[in-house]
Amino acid sequence: MSSETSRERVLKTINHQQPDGLAIDFGSSTSTGISVFSYAKLQEYLDIDKGELPKLYELFLMMADPSDGMIGRMAGDIIQLKRYAPHFGVALEDWKEWELHDGTRCLVPGGFCPDETAKGYEIRDDDGNVVARMPKDGYYFDQTYFPYKGMEEIEEIDSIEMKGISDRELSYLQKESERLHRETDKAVMFPIYGRIFEAGMQAFGFEDWLVQIMTNEEMVHHYLNKLTNLHIQDIDRVLSTCNEYIDIVRFCDDLGTQSSLIMSQEVYRNMIKPYHTRMFQHIKKNYPKQKIALHCCGAIEPLIPDLIESGVDILNPVQISADNMDPKSLKEKYGDQIVFWGGGVDMQFEAVNASIEDLKKHVDGLIQTFMPGGGFIFAPTHNIQSDISPERILAIYETAKKYR
Repeated sequence: MSSETSRERVLKTINHQQPDGLAIDFGSSTSTGISVFSYAKLQEYLDIDKGELPKLYELFLMMADPSDGMIGRMAGDIIQLKRYAPHFGVALEDWKEWELHDGTRCLVPGGFCPDETAKGYEIRDDDGNVVARMPKDGYYFDQTYFPYKGMEEIEEIDSIEMKGISDRELSYLQKESERLHRETDKAVMFPIYGRIFEAGMQAFGFEDWLVQIMTNEEMVHHYLNKLTNLHIQDIDRVLSTCNEYIDIVRFCDDLGTQSSLIMSQEVYRNMIKPYHTRMFQHIKKNYPKQKIALHCCGAIEPLIPDLIESGVDILNPVQISADNMDPKSLKEKYGDQIVFWGGGVDMQFEAVNASIEDLKKHVDGLIQTFMPGGGFIFAPTHNIQSDISPERILAIYETAKKYR
């Protein structure tokens, strides 16, 4: 039986020390989370929080906010310091009832008011642009508006104001980070996001952004320099007052596909890596207590040395189903240099298709590969999707709990 607190266990793990048991994550981030559809079924199956509706807090990917009771049941060691208004400018407050397309009832923030159409739901920004759509029987929203699309000139880039963390959000983060640190024994993770490559995708659209990177370097560097300055300003605003209460700062930037990198190593090193390095080294220099986690999907093995060099301490989701992401090879090559947060179960194939017994063996083998010597936080390779049954979720997490 473990004697360490959750926070102690995680801190040992991310410092490459052997904890007294496996560090486990259940739903602490937007890439180790759980679909509200699956969560509602799990809640009913386990008879946890009886009479309480699940909270849908991640409005883009439609993910649930796990209750304290559920995190405890799954032996979760990490808790998220949530952003004040993480999606569509909707603050996580004034909760109200809402019905999912399968009839499941849940709670959503009061400011979540999508327009219902014949085809599904639409979300508009303050200027009336349709920024996201979800089909009537859908499980996620899709981005539909790209404010920089078609822009090629620096003057056009400068015509749009980049907004950082507001005073209102900062006040909330200061109070909430202290509360989570003092009232729980969990490690506290803060998602600064700090997107670089992904920010361009969301601003220009995927195809347009890739074309700009290859044909318009001056404009792209101007855009990314402005963006990085804003990210560093946000980092300072948060960590100058919340540093002692936060244990992990999490960034997001997907750089891989199922079978390869999205761009060559040369392009990454010229166009993206300098901005990653600026942000990560700024934290290393000014807030050395912090560990830097990067969510980066896909077949990214060739870039792992670059990420380590830039300052990444923790890699998520460790997409073991992607090409050249073999667990044993990753552990042997990089296990003493970077922490693996994820890779605990293949959510693309094994979690969906394997028998319950084979699923348990699959999870057990991955834990035995990644856990020795510390440096491994158990989590699935990305979120638990809407089609994963309670029985399968329990098979995954009960196997992990054996290592506590």
